[in-house]
Amino acid sequence: MFDGIDAVLLARLQFAFTITVHFLFPGFTIGLASYLAVLNFMWLRTRDAVYLSLFDYWKAIFAIVFAMGVVSGIVMSYQIGTNWSGFADRAGPVIGPPMAYEVLSAFFLEAGFLGIVLFGRSRVGPGLHMFACVMVAAGTCASAFWILSVNSWMQTPTGYTVDPVSGQYLPVSFWQTVFNPSFPYRLTHTVAAAYLGTAFIVGGIGAWHLLRRRGEPRIAARTMFSMAMWLILAVVPMQIVIGDQHGLNTLEHQPTKVLAMEGHYESHPNGAPLYLFGIPNDSTQRLDYALGIPKLGSLILKHDPNAPIAGLDTVPDDEQPPVAIVFWSFRIMVGLALLMLCLALWGVWARWRGRLYDSRALLWCAVAMSPAGLIAIVAGWVTTEVGRQPYTIYGLLRTADSAAPLDSATVGATLVAFIIVYFALFGAGTLYVARLMARAPADGVPPPREAAPQGPVRAAGITPAPSVDTRFIPNA
Repeated sequence: MFDGIDAVLLARLQFAFTITVHFLFPGFTIGLASYLAVLNFMWLRTRDAVYLSLFDYWKAIFAIVFAMGVVSGIVMSYQIGTNWSGFADRAGPVIGPPMAYEVLSAFFLEAGFLGIVLFGRSRVGPGLHMFACVMVAAGTCASAFWILSVNSWMQTPTGYTVDPVSGQYLPVSFWQTVFNPSFPYRLTHTVAAAYLGTAFIVGGIGAWHLLRRRGEPRIAARTMFSMAMWLILAVVPMQIVIGDQHGLNTLEHQPTKVLAMEGHYESHPNGAPLYLFGIPNDSTQRLDYALGIPKLGSLILKHDPNAPIAGLDTVPDDEQPPVAIVFWSFRIMVGLALLMLCLALWGVWARWRGRLYDSRALLWCAVAMSPAGLIAIVAGWVTTEVGRQPYTIYGLLRTADSAAPLDSATVGATLVAFIIVYFALFGAGTLYVARLMARAPADGVPPPREAAPQGPVRAAGITPAPSVDTRFIPNA
């Protein structure tokens, strides 16, 4: 069945499929963990039952998505040791410690406090429960820190030496390998993208319930929609600035990737255009049907409209990435960012006019844009990873030399198995999450007073939070 297909290509497709599915879950839970912490803080500060209702609404969704993220992440670790044993052998001394720290300091932090967040409100005091919410949120960000450190080192390797006997990359400075040149930009860009991914989903679900429950109070739906629109307004402009700085850093350290992103096959000694559209043609080394704005490419990349830009004609053919994939994935990401900015500005205008919750056009656009953050995350990942080709470790280790000596039939069979299992397992999980989201959050009721419980909790000096009538709160 897979005769004649390159085993390395199949291994790349397998890893691309599994990591794309996995990336969707952390892209949602990083922001959702912080959102839960904010909701819990607002509940403790105001005792407004709407915040508690929203907390219980989203915590069940968080638990399921978090579990799917953990399961899908384990698979990739095994793939590195099976399909990519050449990479694991050569780079293991550098990437092994950060990945171990990710498990020890980040995953354990999330998993250790998650039970308290989900089930501990009535069993521990409000202070400890709030602390657990913060630790879960911090754990998700810490996990991103270590994983992105490893990925960034593969993009811009520093702080290493090469063992002359084994050919392994050995760390000279641990902190130089962690804080490599692209890491700060990649970390801030990815975490901001995760917050936007969560904000657009929360805002879209809030908008959906506002549209469905016309004539009802809809206090909880209004609250989540308003909070999401505030976050989108704050983060989208920030993300555009971060993305610009990340692009300049990539131009410095990985210029070939930027040339593929911009579609610059030819050099431009007197200023490069910004190509809005075109069909990359690797065989002829040109951008067919190109539509561009003169000088704007140099202005963005060099902040000088007349700055020269070298093209892919200065790069050997075997050093070039697949331009078409990088070119279009980058435009999908940028195009979605511009749409996000438009929605954010529209939301400000509607809020100023007092129509944030009543503009059906705005609400429908928010619903339509709800997956935009996650799609942008995937498009950005494709741009980053495909743009690094033909290297696994940029400039050091080629992808062809990173693969394990497996035959096409073996890799192809596991690829098909992964596709079937993933669609069955994670498809069912996603449908269940969608069903939870389809249920409108309760608007909340004032918490009744009740006698404080005695026993170990009171004896420990911890004052439990007042209980709430759980009949009116979903997922309680």
